[in-house]
Amino acid sequence: MSSKPANPTFNPSLDLQTVPVTELKGVGPKLAEKLAAIHVHNVLDLLFHLPFRYQDRTRITPIGSVRHGMEAVIEGDILGSAVVFGRRRSLLVKVADGSGIISLRFFHFSAAQKNNLKDGARIRCFGEGRWGKSGLELYHPEYDILADNKNLEDRLTPIYPATEGLHQARLRSLVEQALVMLAKSRSLPDLLPQELSKELKFISLEDALAYLHRPPVDALLHELENGTHPAQNRLAFEELLANYLCLRRLREAADKHSAPAIPASKTLSASLLKALPFSLTGAQTRVAKEIACDMAMPTPMLRLVQGDVGSGKTLVAVMAALQAVEQGYQAAIMAPTEILAEQHYLNLEQFLQPLGLTLVYLSGKIKGKQRNAVLQEMASGQAQVIVGTHALFQDEVAFSRLGLIVVDEQHRFGVHQRLALREKGNNNATGSENIYPHQLIMTATPIPRTLTMSAYADLDCSIIDELPPGRTPVNTILASDTRRGEIIERIRHACANGKQAYWVCTLIEESDVLQLQAAEAAYAELQLQLEGISVGLIHGRLKPKEKVAIMQAFNQGDIQLLVATTVIEVGVDVPNASLMIIENPERLGLAQLHQLRGRVGRGKQESHCVLLYKAPLSDLAKERLSIMRQSNDGFFIAEKDLEIRGPGEVLGTRQTGLMEFKLADLMRDAHLQPKIKMWSETIKAQHPELIEPLIKRWLAGSEQYGHV
Repeated sequence: MSSKPANPTFNPSLDLQTVPVTELKGVGPKLAEKLAAIHVHNVLDLLFHLPFRYQDRTRITPIGSVRHGMEAVIEGDILGSAVVFGRRRSLLVKVADGSGIISLRFFHFSAAQKNNLKDGARIRCFGEGRWGKSGLELYHPEYDILADNKNLEDRLTPIYPATEGLHQARLRSLVEQALVMLAKSRSLPDLLPQELSKELKFISLEDALAYLHRPPVDALLHELENGTHPAQNRLAFEELLANYLCLRRLREAADKHSAPAIPASKTLSASLLKALPFSLTGAQTRVAKEIACDMAMPTPMLRLVQGDVGSGKTLVAVMAALQAVEQGYQAAIMAPTEILAEQHYLNLEQFLQPLGLTLVYLSGKIKGKQRNAVLQEMASGQAQVIVGTHALFQDEVAFSRLGLIVVDEQHRFGVHQRLALREKGNNNATGSENIYPHQLIMTATPIPRTLTMSAYADLDCSIIDELPPGRTPVNTILASDTRRGEIIERIRHACANGKQAYWVCTLIEESDVLQLQAAEAAYAELQLQLEGISVGLIHGRLKPKEKVAIMQAFNQGDIQLLVATTVIEVGVDVPNASLMIIENPERLGLAQLHQLRGRVGRGKQESHCVLLYKAPLSDLAKERLSIMRQSNDGFFIAEKDLEIRGPGEVLGTRQTGLMEFKLADLMRDAHLQPKIKMWSETIKAQHPELIEPLIKRWLAGSEQYGHV
């Protein structure tokens, strides 16, 4: 396909990042809108919009050699064409070359196209062979009517990520224009130090881009399609380096802010530890000391605490809150759901009430006089520890002296929400200086080290890697739903012996298509089959007050079997619950399954988790469920989850607003991380002038997403 010339008025000294796509020939408002849908706004975006695979159109394949599923270029004479009628009207064109006959089938065609494909015309087309009604067919192939001997492609043909109404031929044409601009432009210099490129044997950025958009016919296709070609490594390295430098710069900027220097708690923490019926684990003690040291500094703490389910993160957060309260500051603990926030409130009440501290709870469901009273206590400083949901972000919410923010299950929150809460703690008492609260981020979803280095480079990281003594590992069993009756009998036996159980479903309403047992249907069925046993139902569509009432009834033992959707995934703590059945576990990711399983095994009794699957299982589902059966180690499971699902889903990118990468892949490019960390220090020390241009090139407009 011939390329269109780039805009002749293009000024080669312009920065390609500032040249909108509308400057390219043929790009009007409608096409610009389609390009924006794939995050292409300017010429540099287009150059960074790389192919995800390639086709070899450099040689003609005899029609007789084409096989089903094979992509090929064929050339031959049109024997005849006709509009045929079946379930759908289509245009069928017969082509022969002496070695065989093949049909071209078009479901969308115009009268002009039909007239153009006339008998005897010479045609060259590219497509994938498939079996159809007339034998081997090419569906909607790309084609040229050959008036003379047209040269074949002399390089591999790129296939780009696209969207509806944006065709490959159009994208290739636009990229060709962009490459012409790149060749003329003086605005895409190499920003990697020469010594770095020399050590890592990197080609220039311009050469890497040109190679990936126009690979020669002898290019190693498997390397290109796996993302491991040296040209791809070169680009991924620069993008990850820019990301790392950006996050480190954000951290340095945060370190220039002031925060209240809060010395370690002596009285309150000593009273708490004395009242506990158990001792802290070594890991809890270590992490609590790291937090205490951070909070004693006059710069804002930014610390991520990772701990597997049941490792005791809440107690570590309570000790941090006591440190703030002892010096006259408030602590706010924020959770993503009503259930989790309520659970935190009940747990903290047990810890803080005996110490004579004032604890309040704020969520969207609290209205009227009660709400006004809570807001007044917060604003006056009477409320020392505040537990809440997203309600803490609202404009009417004000704190008196907020010294600590604890964000639980941080991946459930948007970045701007966390920033909004930080701003609420901006205690500008003197009018001359901004003082920000310390921030403690907690997650029970272990994040593989690879991702921590890349995605959380602006946070200090602590890991609670030890479970409290007496915790028994949960025994995980795989069972086909043909054993459903047997499992229900097992629940009857457990409840008759004073134990409690969860039955987790993945849908609320019946679905004929997915054939999954919905929570309401399971609830009705289990009530019938387990007569004499108290069965409760909880799901996301209940009102907050109803959810809390059900959880309290389960906590107190009034409900023996709780049928639930995945709303119970995080934070629910009922030590007497020792049996969990998860229906259709093949629908859930490993991390979510691990979180659900963590709701049992919280007491000293032996606990079991039954994964009740529907046969047949896909190979991927078998692999996931097998991993769950093998291990209770959240970090091992997180690594496997990363391998299977990729970093976007593991980190919850859509919720967090974490920087999404143009080219890099955190898992595939993990081997680059040590060099990135090392060279970032060298660049900061010896080439600081490169930092701003690198960040601007790769993260323009996205830097705020690094804030936590």
